[in-house]
Amino acid sequence: MNMTNVLSELSNCSGVSEVLGRIGDKWTVQIVVVLSRQPERFNSIKRQVPGISQQMLTRTLKALERDGLVDRSVRHTTPPQVEYSLTKTGVSLAEAVRHLAAWAIEHREFIRDSRARYDDAR
Repeated sequence: MNMTNVLSELSNCSGVSEVLGRIGDKWTVQIVVVLSRQPERFNSIKRQVPGISQQMLTRTLKALERDGLVDRSVRHTTPPQVEYSLTKTGVSLAEAVRHLAAWAIEHREFIRDSRARYDDAR
């Protein structure tokens, strides 16, 4: 899909906004990055995402599972163990996040300088 088609879809489709809203929330990208390394259990994810509450982690994991980005596997042991991993679509999201992070790193000084110039002019 070329850029014109992407922009047209973006401006005309509430579904695109809904998906971007999901991945643009405070916790989704951090959880996707954690799970892009390897499958993890709940408490391991919680330790690797500073500041997230148990309730918010539960809510975000359920939303990611519902969206088909995360798979939840239950091991029938005593006690049961639950492991979370990225689906194929979740892995493709992790790749997009890596590209966006590389862009942010490449342009962070320019953005910081632009903000300073803007603020100084006010």
